Amino acid sequence: MSAVGPDATGTAGTGGTATAAPGVRRVAALLEYDGTEFAGWQSQAHAAGLQDAVERALTFVAGAPVSAICAGRTDAGVHAIGQVVHFDTEAQRTPRAWVLGANTRLPTTIALQWAGEVASEFHARHSAVRRTYRYYILNSSARSALQRLRSAWIPRALDADAMHRAAQMLLGELDFSAFRSVECQSKSCKRRVERIDVRRDGEWVWMEITANAYLHHMVRNIVGTLVDAQQEADPEGSMRRILESRDRRLAGPTAPACGLYLWRVDYPPHFGIPAPPTPFLLNSHGLLMNNHIGRASA
Repeated sequence: MSAVGPDATGTAGTGGTATAAPGVRRVAALLEYDGTEFAGWQSQAHAAGLQDAVERALTFVAGAPVSAICAGRTDAGVHAIGQVVHFDTEAQRTPRAWVLGANTRLPTTIALQWAGEVASEFHARHSAVRRTYRYYILNSSARSALQRLRSAWIPRALDADAMHRAAQMLLGELDFSAFRSVECQSKSCKRRVERIDVRRDGEWVWMEITANAYLHHMVRNIVGTLVDAQQEADPEGSMRRILESRDRRLAGPTAPACGLYLWRVDYPPHFGIPAPPTPFLLNSHGLLMNNHIGRASA
């Protein structure tokens, strides 16, 4: 995972200039997508990347080539509720035109939710102050046909309270070497976790984590380790020992990509980037639940 996304190399897109050139507008957009059929965000020569689809749609609206830079380069199968991108263009379009025009050219699994012109110094990756991811687990004896690509399924009983207590060992600016993938290219393993919660709502167990940045596979490795740690006599002690060991071999398995969502990216208020719309997900009974489940106790 990257310095900015839990399942990425950390670079958002391919870079991009720090500020827009004179006479060029910088536009930001908020994206929602189902990552199931994509090989991650990054443009790839022999696989379908989200970046390719988004840039084609924006290029159509702009009438000229567009290169999009994202906040967090998600991996294959990872979803997003609040991915943020920016791009530079000489085209003058209304926010409505960017959204409606791009959505006519995007596959049904990707949708712009908002777009607007921003200050020239705004950068989807570098201007972000924190990123929040959420991971969903369907914890039931029977698998779900509808949720198989939107959540992980774990049939054995999970103690969400024990997972939450263990997760609190990860708060603060710490070395997360034990939770990085072997492919991680980040030079530093220190990341600052501001908040991490594990909650249960019926058959659903979810983890939400907010941090300044992430290592490759960091969130999914944390989830896999919490699932193991909750079975221990001392979940907190187990998690602390794994963290302090800095040894990936002692941590749990990497949780499946299908349960992970880039939930939101926060920026300084003066940039005017809105929060993503409240999503609704189907639970195993076909009932709608919103993204605030468990918020009262979070």
